[in-house]
Amino acid sequence: MNFDAMLQRIGHQGGATPDLDTLFALHRAWRRTVPYENLDIQLGRPISLDPDALFDKLVRRRRGGYCYEQNAGLAMLLRLAGFEVTMIESGVLRETRGDAMWGNHNALLVDLDGRRWLADAGIGDGFLEPLPLREGLQTQGEFTYRLEQIAPDTWRFHHHPGGTIASYDFRLQPCEPADFVVRSHELSTSPDSPYVTTLIAALAATGHTLLLVSRTVRQIGAEGRRSWTISGPDEFAATLSERFLVPLDDIGPDGVGRLWENASAQNDLWRTRAQGDG
Repeated sequence: MNFDAMLQRIGHQGGATPDLDTLFALHRAWRRTVPYENLDIQLGRPISLDPDALFDKLVRRRRGGYCYEQNAGLAMLLRLAGFEVTMIESGVLRETRGDAMWGNHNALLVDLDGRRWLADAGIGDGFLEPLPLREGLQTQGEFTYRLEQIAPDTWRFHHHPGGTIASYDFRLQPCEPADFVVRSHELSTSPDSPYVTTLIAALAATGHTLLLVSRTVRQIGAEGRRSWTISGPDEFAATLSERFLVPLDDIGPDGVGRLWENASAQNDLWRTRAQGDG
């Protein structure tokens, strides 16, 4: 793995020594430049958690990915910078949906100077900088999060009000990307998976996060939310490229067209369901 290439990928130009300032800077830069996206899943392309394949996709081809890809890539970067990083198993919405949610997410712990930090690039509108692993409220800018220890080796992350998820649980036992291969295959191929049924992209910016859900763009920020619907394929392609930093040449013109067809069909399905519920 080429560390300089990874730093260039995220636009990091400062020092790369394993200290707190670097940890925060690398986490921020990753969240702001590597889009959270499930476009390969939407196109029926296989998801690989092999380190070489991830480096090729995230760094050489300048793509993004979903949680397993994102946090495996971020762990790779932090380890190359000299940080002590542990990948851990998580469960989005385990609080309300039970133990079946274990393994539907992963996250990272970083040990530095006697303190432990929670790092995570795998939630589309997640925190911009690592959170110290301690109970209580934690504020970043205008957003407030909360960490809660619910068992000796189990914690719960509570998202800020209005976040795309309410919470996720995580266990402290070490894992590796290979431990998530089976669950990743399930979530990236099952017709019931939200990653298969819904096109998603997200990218953090200063003060807000941009989300693309099918044809709808949502801006989630400290001052509230606003949203708009993409009207046509040209606007869709420009939105992917300019707002979510997705390299369209890697998707291919046929791929972009198929993604637009998927997004339109998904949007029409939601509209039909909403009218039926009304």
